[in-house]
Amino acid sequence: MGSSPAPGIKFMKKIKKQQKSKRQKITKEMGISEILQKYPKAFEVFLKYNLPCIGCAAAHFENIEAIAKEFNIDIEKLLKDLNEAAR
Repeated sequence: MGSSPAPGIKFMKKIKKQQKSKRQKITKEMGISEILQKYPKAFEVFLKYNLPCIGCAAAHFENIEAIAKEFNIDIEKLLKDLNEAAR
């Protein structure tokens, strides 16, 4: 017999991975425009953090991680707030 995990274990790992990805819809790799198109309520979060780049050119190519670094914003807190707004 092989050493591969039982089918049930593989299935449970797959389910856990899917659940995690569902919980965090918005990731640090996403751009502002993409987020606003998918989750309009995120606009309020961007305003809360005083991010002026909502309407600027950077919104089309910069990701959330880069914006957070530029404005000295805690990326984990921002992502948490964005994902709460996206529910």
